Amino acid sequence: MSRPKDFISIADWPPEEIVRMLDRAAELKRLRAARVPVSMLAGKSVLLYFEKPSLRTYVSFGIGVSELGGTPVYLPPGQVQLGGREALQDVARNLSRYCHMIVARTFDHDLVVGLARHADKPVVNALTDDLHPCQAMADALTIQEHGDLRSDRLVWVGDGNNMVSSLIHLAGVLGMQLTVCTPERYGPDPAVVERGRELAAASGGELRFETDPVAAVKDAAFVYTDVWASMGQESQAEERRSAFAGYQVNAQLMAAAPSGARFLHCLPAHRGEEVTEEVLESSASIVFDQAENRLHVQKAIMEALVDPS
Repeated sequence: MSRPKDFISIADWPPEEIVRMLDRAAELKRLRAARVPVSMLAGKSVLLYFEKPSLRTYVSFGIGVSELGGTPVYLPPGQVQLGGREALQDVARNLSRYCHMIVARTFDHDLVVGLARHADKPVVNALTDDLHPCQAMADALTIQEHGDLRSDRLVWVGDGNNMVSSLIHLAGVLGMQLTVCTPERYGPDPAVVERGRELAAASGGELRFETDPVAAVKDAAFVYTDVWASMGQESQAEERRSAFAGYQVNAQLMAAAPSGARFLHCLPAHRGEEVTEEVLESSASIVFDQAENRLHVQKAIMEALVDPS
């Protein structure tokens, strides 16, 4: 399996390349702390197209491009009206003449796939309604720093959303131990689960699916949650609060996990809903390590994709 041109889904990448990017991310983190400059993007421009609001993704990509010696260029969605004012393939071809890489954060996954299909420069999926691979890579780096990526069980409690889809792909590719615990009506995409199981069969990973949070966390080294209503689901917020009422990560649920279990959250957090203030601010919480690691893994991803010529 050859290295893909783009970073759209972790499932597209061979495990050795994912491991190489994670190792490079750890190295870039050390180099940044030591104030050693890295210039893999020197003389290159990276286009940032963001349809969805963003704190961590936008800032970490912008700073990451700059720290690699490149120039980040922000294109507001209203400026181009991708697929509306101008055809997707025309936008992709134009951007390919101007910039050396495209980072896109969209609602519709097919927009990112279409950009990658028609652009001859690398495209990075910075989040769609289907997947969030850059966050999953940051999660992997964080787990490496606080435990063992292959043997320590990661337990997801909450919605079967884009975040858990990328974690299923990650676990399958790297041979991780992952438990996904959701209400029955809110499970992950069946196609994602099928692909994850195929990957896990080859890598030695294990995917479990639960509906009881207490049973799910009994052997957790890491407990992970996310908001119950993602961007674009605001009209379902009340219905989802009712459906997920028993899935809050609180002190009682963390007490059901083994001693020393760590807490993860991709942020932003709705304190008092999917996680309590007590857990989020506890010594078990490593959510800001997670957030910082977005910067380092995205720099490694861009380095892996960029044409050095």
